[in-house]
Amino acid sequence: MTLSRSLSLVALLLATTAPALAQTDRTTTTVEKKKDDDQLKLPPLPADKTITQTARIGGRTITYKATVGTIAVRDDKGKEIGQVVYTAYTVPGGDVARPVTFAFNGGPGAASVYLNMGAVGPKRVQFGAQGDAPSDAPIARDNPNSWLDMTDLVFIDPIGTGFSRSLVDADETKKAFYANDPDIKYLSKVVYDWLVKEGRLRSPKYVMGESYGGYRVPRIAYELQSQIGVGLNGLILVSPYLDPASGDNGTALSPLPWMIDLPSMAAANLERKGQLNATTMAEVEAYTRGDFARDLLLGRANAEAVQRVVGNVTRLTGLDPALVQRMGGRVDSRTYLREIHRADGTIGSVYDSNVTAFDPFPWSPRQESNDPLLDSLIAPTTSAMVDFVTREVGWKTDARYNALSYAVNAAWDRGQPADTPVTDLRKAIANDPKMRVLIVHGWDDLSCPFFASRLIVDQMPAFGVPERVQLRVYPGGHMFYSRTDSGASFKNDAAAMYR
Repeated sequence: MTLSRSLSLVALLLATTAPALAQTDRTTTTVEKKKDDDQLKLPPLPADKTITQTARIGGRTITYKATVGTIAVRDDKGKEIGQVVYTAYTVPGGDVARPVTFAFNGGPGAASVYLNMGAVGPKRVQFGAQGDAPSDAPIARDNPNSWLDMTDLVFIDPIGTGFSRSLVDADETKKAFYANDPDIKYLSKVVYDWLVKEGRLRSPKYVMGESYGGYRVPRIAYELQSQIGVGLNGLILVSPYLDPASGDNGTALSPLPWMIDLPSMAAANLERKGQLNATTMAEVEAYTRGDFARDLLLGRANAEAVQRVVGNVTRLTGLDPALVQRMGGRVDSRTYLREIHRADGTIGSVYDSNVTAFDPFPWSPRQESNDPLLDSLIAPTTSAMVDFVTREVGWKTDARYNALSYAVNAAWDRGQPADTPVTDLRKAIANDPKMRVLIVHGWDDLSCPFFASRLIVDQMPAFGVPERVQLRVYPGGHMFYSRTDSGASFKNDAAAMYR
């Protein structure tokens, strides 16, 4: 073939394929433009807004700035893929030594309103205790147990909670935000970005997390410390979900699930009798890690061990002896919550088994209703927070506020159960001899039982100083701070760490 003929064929090929290539380019451009257009359908969030408020805290009136603001989340190429909305309370005039505390709730899928308007924020709305109802007026009042008199507070709502939102499609959202590891990385960066934005890198820094937020906190601490370059002075883990592998169905060989739940069942029974205190619970814990564990390991083939377990579990929980006998003394939390209140037609909450609601399907073999405490707190927390943000602060948006997103929880990729938070906690503490950790629980909590943390802490090294990691347990359940006395005790124990 001659050179001239070869060149002619190449020219012909280019001429015939150019329209197809152009069409492909146009199609690609159209798809990319459609994606951009889809993103632009979301109305922009308002600019950051700050107001001045006062609250009576710790016996004195405190004037502070309340800010609702947004921090962009970007991918590796700098594209904005999400917007995190936060609420910050700061006291003006403080010097560089004034601490700042970042707070997260859990779920996954929970906004930070529970710690904000239930535990440590300057205003509080009542929820989470027996007798609280969705129709209660969502009026926030001064919180005497607020921590604002000892630290500035920044409450962060992860993507998909509160007003925080993803700007990418569902698949990209799940990959970027709804999984254990990506969650830690972008939230750690949000903490860093706020510190830079507000010029607070020199301040003492603390991170607080409740429930799955307690899973986040040790991992965020280690990520900030070892990857981003921000050291933390202290961690506060509230009713934390620390070791997924130790819980229900973690392994068929381990007695740990039964051991972890029993003390919280016993605590609720003692509370109903008016006998709950540190002394009675010390006896329960000693039995659980001693004779109870040994008899469980002996197995059901040992008739004497089974009868010892049945007798003690019946006595400690207050359950029907025939039920405990049928279950061989191995009572799961769902059965306990259904049966302990069956006589009065109510069902207990996994977050506090002494907080009950009427069972709408009392004759069903299984629980057919949602958790009574969860269903009771969505309305007051959502209404109070939206009223504060839109009416008081004036951060106007018609977007939906998600106090608790079941959609986020369902989409979450949990990976394999592992003790990664405990591993990261150990590494962060070992790396920083000045860091302190406070783990707090309510006695009655069966969602994240205190005894799991007790066993975890007891297996940790001393790290050179006694009680570098402190565990405190208070009357109440998962949200023990809904009880004023428990909230006050929590603040007192935290104040010692901040000092």
